[in-house]
Amino acid sequence: MAEIAIEIAGRQYKVACRDGEEQNLRHAAEMVDAKGREALAGLGALSEGRTLLFASLLLADQLIEKRGVVSPPPSMPPDPQVVRRVDALAERLELLAAKLEKEVASA
Repeated sequence: MAEIAIEIAGRQYKVACRDGEEQNLRHAAEMVDAKGREALAGLGALSEGRTLLFASLLLADQLIEKRGVVSPPPSMPPDPQVVRRVDALAERLELLAAKLEKEVASA
């Protein structure tokens, strides 16, 4: 196993991969980094999780456009109560992640 350092939207990560796959991983990281920076430029400051979320959504959108795949429209609008619960859960997860990052940094 090889381990390489990559940077995504200004944050450093160490990632393991199979021997010989380092260049592919670097290329993939460059693509994710570009989309992460695009998300930050368009939306401003984001948590690490949201940056990676939007980067992955932008990449998926790019793949869909290249393939010409059109997603079917949703059959029903989302339930507002479910949307509120998901938003609250996402907020709680971001607070927890920030707390853990702070604890790791101070350790």
